[in-house]
Amino acid sequence: MPTVELTKDNFEETVTGSDIVLIDFWAAWCGPCRMFGPVYEKAAERHPDIVFSKVDTEAQPELAATFQISSIPTLMAVRDRSVLYAQPGALPPHALEELITKIRAVDMEDVRRKAAAGSSGAN
Repeated sequence: MPTVELTKDNFEETVTGSDIVLIDFWAAWCGPCRMFGPVYEKAAERHPDIVFSKVDTEAQPELAATFQISSIPTLMAVRDRSVLYAQPGALPPHALEELITKIRAVDMEDVRRKAAAGSSGAN
């Protein structure tokens, strides 16, 4: 599945309408972003059940600001509308595959329980 260009207009629908969404925050002038692009595209081909998306931080500064992106590339992983990973830096292919495996393995019921406990003030 090809990558999806995220904008402020389609962001919410894309993230809430998919089980797993990877988001690459990038810019055309960024050398590491350009190096990571082909790695990201190949992973998208290998994992058609995951939405691989990109946010051009130059064209979508509101989205970059919302997620406090201060360094690019930054990769974010969202599963069931919960951010499970958000780190700057271009990942090599094996590290991206490891991240995808870990995101798939997360017990989302446990994540929801912990989030509910945290929001109620209980520790």
